[in-house]
Amino acid sequence: MSAEERAERLPDYAERVLEVAELIPRGRVMTYGDVAEWLGEGGPRQVGRVMALYGGAVPWWRVVRADGRLLPGHEQRALAHYREEATPLREATPLREATSAHGTGTHLPRIDMRRARWDGGGGGSGDDAGRDAGRAMTHN
Repeated sequence: MSAEERAERLPDYAERVLEVAELIPRGRVMTYGDVAEWLGEGGPRQVGRVMALYGGAVPWWRVVRADGRLLPGHEQRALAHYREEATPLREATPLREATSAHGTGTHLPRIDMRRARWDGGGGGSGDDAGRDAGRAMTHN
């Protein structure tokens, strides 16, 4: 879907969230809260809602939970993207739901947020990635 087609169909806030998702470089991530902070409006839940409803046409796997856990129900698809893009991951930990529900003991890595988190500064994809570098976020 082109940017023009998307603009005709999406609410303004959703369009802006998806534009930020498209700026995130390969192998890097932003949290739902980071995206809201970048935009200067909304919060993690609003960004999550936009991604759930409209995120399929953008690199959705690059907008993540703050704790680095993979998106429930999409773990394997996201993991394939992370491996393809060389996104930094942390050692696999047991997936409680899989262990208790199915007794499988499935283990999934988490995103290494310290290394993978993108602050919105330079080094992004496309010519606009470095724009608004002054809005780059600082993290502890």
